[in-house]
Amino acid sequence: MQFNNFDTATFLRDYWQKRPLLIRNPWQSWRNPLSPDELAGLACEDHVESRLITQLSDDWNAEHGPLPKTRFGELGKSPWTLLVQAVDHHVPEVAALIEPFRFIPNWRIDDVMVSYASDGGGVGPHFDHYDVFLIQGLGQRRWQIGGMCDDQTALRSHEDLLLLANFEAAEEWILDPGDMLYIPPGFAHNGVAVGADCMTYSIGFRSPSRKELIGNWCDDLLPQMTDDDRYCDPDLSVQENPGEIPETAIDRLHAMLTEKLTDRAAFVRWFGTYSSTPRYPETDWRPEEPIETEHLRGLLTADHPLFRNPASRFSFVREDGDKLLLFVDGECFPCADETAALAEMLCAQDQFVIDPEWQNSNAVVELLAGLYNRGSLSFDWG
Repeated sequence: MQFNNFDTATFLRDYWQKRPLLIRNPWQSWRNPLSPDELAGLACEDHVESRLITQLSDDWNAEHGPLPKTRFGELGKSPWTLLVQAVDHHVPEVAALIEPFRFIPNWRIDDVMVSYASDGGGVGPHFDHYDVFLIQGLGQRRWQIGGMCDDQTALRSHEDLLLLANFEAAEEWILDPGDMLYIPPGFAHNGVAVGADCMTYSIGFRSPSRKELIGNWCDDLLPQMTDDDRYCDPDLSVQENPGEIPETAIDRLHAMLTEKLTDRAAFVRWFGTYSSTPRYPETDWRPEEPIETEHLRGLLTADHPLFRNPASRFSFVREDGDKLLLFVDGECFPCADETAALAEMLCAQDQFVIDPEWQNSNAVVELLAGLYNRGSLSFDWG
């Protein structure tokens, strides 16, 4: 899937994280990549995260998957919505929806959630802390956009759904197949299916909070510290009031914390592994049999294309010279020379044929074999 008429530079300048934008069918040729029955089948799988939202008047109920196959036949005429997370991890045609959005860095891309709704179905008025593109895949949906919200915005009392207590629409559109709506973080919105067979693809973008970063960064640092790394003051002198915590002590205590938190090189490695950790690490993508380097080299020589696992996360950070750190699925791989060039290609393309000049490089073949045996690369996807 590719855009036919979408100015990414103008979008980033005027709309990204600033204001919503309706884009009428920007695709070269829109084709719904997943059927409702296929989506329902995924919702029945143990390893797939899903929810079923049902409505009765102003009451909302949320059921968490996996759902029994008989559940869909039990739904009555009241509006309902099926939500399935990370469908791009399981359906290559859905994963292809992400490619046109690669003008946004890989580490910011989360997943593609797919929803199916009966007439009148939705998840209620709410807001998100992240950017989202809402692509209408099948049928129609009415979208209403409200004002800005934050953590102080009043919510309705509900165990599973973060529904706004008060919602007033400022703008409203009906989206047809192929139409797309961008909503920045914090904007209230409400989508309601118009007619039957309404499918929407939500491409979400991760936006870590300061709280999340500090908490997880500290969790990573703590195991590296020892109890004998303690405050000391060998130059202690008598002070006028023993109840005062002097400025020199505060400076030392503060330095004990900040010198760890401000270690940029350590933070780079931590954030690379943290941000590339799979969302569903319990899913085992490893091949049944690990591949040997010589077998892999033979496949590369025969120009067999390699594919990135849609569930894998690839990113890199440049270091000095031609060195860089490649991060894949929570692992860090220091790279230099030809492996650095390979790492850049791995992050830029979802499928590729290895250059003949690299096929004789032991470092290249070993890196590819390691990623293959982790399930991050394969000859079979696509």
